[in-house]
Amino acid sequence: MSKQAIIAEQVDVNKKIPCEKSPEEQLVIMEAYTRAFQSTPDRIQREVRCLQALYPTLFRRPCADDLILGRVDALPIGFGCVTSVGGVGHYCNFVKLDQLRGTLETSAQQQRVDVLERFWREHDTRSVYFRQALSDDTLGKFVDVNFPAIATARLSGMYLDYPQLMALGIGGLLQRIDQLQQQAELAGDEAAVQLQQSFKDVLGILQQVIDRHIEIAADEMVNCTDAGRCKHLLLLMSELAAIRNDKPATFIQGIELSWLYSLCAGVVNYGRMDDYLGDLLVADLEAGRLTERMAIDCIRSHYRLIEARKTTVNGRVVVGGKGRRNPKNADTYCRLAIQAVEENGDTEPQFTLRIYQGMDSTIWQQALTVIGTGLTYPILYNDDVNIPAVMNAMQVQETEAEQYVPFGCGEFVLAGRSVGTPNTCINLLKILNISLSGGIDFWDGKQKSGGVALTPPEQITCFDEVLGNYQRLLDYYIDITAHAQALSYQVMNEQVGFLFTSILTADCVARGKALLDGGVRYLGGTNETYGNTNAADSLTAIKQVIFTEQRYDYATLIAALKADFVGYDDLKRALIAATKFGNDDNAADDLAVMMHRYVCSGVRDAAKRVGLDSYLVVIINNQVNTEWGRATSASADGRHKGIYMSNANNPQSGADKNGPTAMLNSLLKLEAKYHAGSVQNIKFSKGLFNTRRPLVEALMHSYFERGGPQLMVSVVGKGELEAAYQHPENYPNLIVRVGGFSARFVNLDRDVQQEILNRTLND
Repeated sequence: MSKQAIIAEQVDVNKKIPCEKSPEEQLVIMEAYTRAFQSTPDRIQREVRCLQALYPTLFRRPCADDLILGRVDALPIGFGCVTSVGGVGHYCNFVKLDQLRGTLETSAQQQRVDVLERFWREHDTRSVYFRQALSDDTLGKFVDVNFPAIATARLSGMYLDYPQLMALGIGGLLQRIDQLQQQAELAGDEAAVQLQQSFKDVLGILQQVIDRHIEIAADEMVNCTDAGRCKHLLLLMSELAAIRNDKPATFIQGIELSWLYSLCAGVVNYGRMDDYLGDLLVADLEAGRLTERMAIDCIRSHYRLIEARKTTVNGRVVVGGKGRRNPKNADTYCRLAIQAVEENGDTEPQFTLRIYQGMDSTIWQQALTVIGTGLTYPILYNDDVNIPAVMNAMQVQETEAEQYVPFGCGEFVLAGRSVGTPNTCINLLKILNISLSGGIDFWDGKQKSGGVALTPPEQITCFDEVLGNYQRLLDYYIDITAHAQALSYQVMNEQVGFLFTSILTADCVARGKALLDGGVRYLGGTNETYGNTNAADSLTAIKQVIFTEQRYDYATLIAALKADFVGYDDLKRALIAATKFGNDDNAADDLAVMMHRYVCSGVRDAAKRVGLDSYLVVIINNQVNTEWGRATSASADGRHKGIYMSNANNPQSGADKNGPTAMLNSLLKLEAKYHAGSVQNIKFSKGLFNTRRPLVEALMHSYFERGGPQLMVSVVGKGELEAAYQHPENYPNLIVRVGGFSARFVNLDRDVQQEILNRTLND
């Protein structure tokens, strides 16, 4: 298999649950899907027929303790939005298809796989995109870390308009679509008429999925000997029958309808659950249909279904915050959900709490208590900062900005209103290193300047020339990634309509347009940046050691970087000793702030050039900061080649030496109003967090009040990570915050574990 074929397609540290279908059954379904694709020229009708080949067939039987129904398999070939649960559009995951080939018993079956693979090599949506987008040396495939910039096609982070689904139900949606279809007929808009019909067709698929789950519940009862389980299965059959046409009237009905719709749509983030399920929950509690204990158990079951999808960097559930319709009822859900998260102790859902001045203080205290147990949830987002920041960055009104929701590793979109998927990423440190050398990447010796005119190293005489080189090369990479982002939407739109997603995204149904075909209200994108702090620290060290103090000349620095500091130990020590970001020292922080504004503004300004409503930086890091570090040459902050880069905005591990207050003060200087989300990690010992809680609270309150947008708090026993690194068999359930996602420590690569272990522990 070629190198390109085996490049990791997503951050994936959780082992998937094996498919319920046999290899032969999977092969039959994929062949039926492929025939549907081949026999239907129109992309919208093709999508309907392909979805009909998958659903409800792919839904699997429940586990014995499931209180909520809805488990689905993803095959190597199918339809989806993201790679974590299959792929985007009409996808083929070639690595998984090859794995399936190895499980087949006969050569005839393997030949059938070969036929499928040959076809999908040409027609897989991402493959179509890659053929048009990639370059030889500057823009690579996600995640080929040899490139300074990478790109992909995916539809991450779609948050559907679940409140509308709760308000209308399937019947109400069908009625609304039918009215608009009639209007389109009168206007002679044949394309809109056909699209509205396809919307009705896929809602018919959803009804078939509901019918199938009624059958599944009935089948489960045949051999059920537990009276309590039989009673609950009967309840589920009744609740499912009720939502086949009518809007949800109970908590379980609301969960089932939103969950099954999400699975059919292929989305992997689930919105402000307290907002759209809170009223149903409270009505059930007040009517005596549920007790709080029963409700918690239902939420736990719901969340276990989310965890079973193993999306790693997705699976977001958002609670709290401004802009909810009924905050009191929503807070009831929020309180019970936090308890459910604590009892489950899983890495998904990525449970997110939006906080604000005036919120229910008991929920805040409950959240801190759960964080103090060592669970990395809830993740904390500050509405008082983020809502104004979203208004500025996305240029929307406050009522729209109140519906911001983070997804994946921390990107913001507007729930049910916008697209903001990060289909491009840039390595700010690798780009800096290339600019320092005059265009050569010391990692592999290749020219990666993209034709940008850079001053050769031997002609550099001052720091401003160093900075000018870097900014010119950054401008080039920002431009090519902006065009790649726009192209990803163009290619996806040529292939698919994302019909399920379109129905519950403003303003697709009203406009009679598919999501990426002019339907969505705000078409935005995001650019993931990595190596931010290393790049800023490198610039600071160059300015201080090479030009201000003049301890070494620039040519010596370049030679040292090329040699990975072999023979240049004194220079390396001087670079390491230079002032670093994270210590509330303006000598380092000012350059970090300047580059933060430069990159964020450059990306934002590129949006209009490529036809997007917004294109914004998202400063997130998952384990890609480590993976990309493996292919990044030595840097002027004293870092050796191949070593992980700093995580998001945070200081390089161990570089923050003045305590947590100074570290947070540095972070506060990086203004939130320029981007579409960032993540800040902070790690406390259990002893400090739980025995000196007022001190920790004061620190956090000060940070949030002075402009802190977000915190991801890890609380670990002193020495616990070191012990887990040495003896992983003793710590199978130790959960850590990697960056934009949480994972079990023992599932991570060793150098990713080292990066987490080396982060400053506030004790």
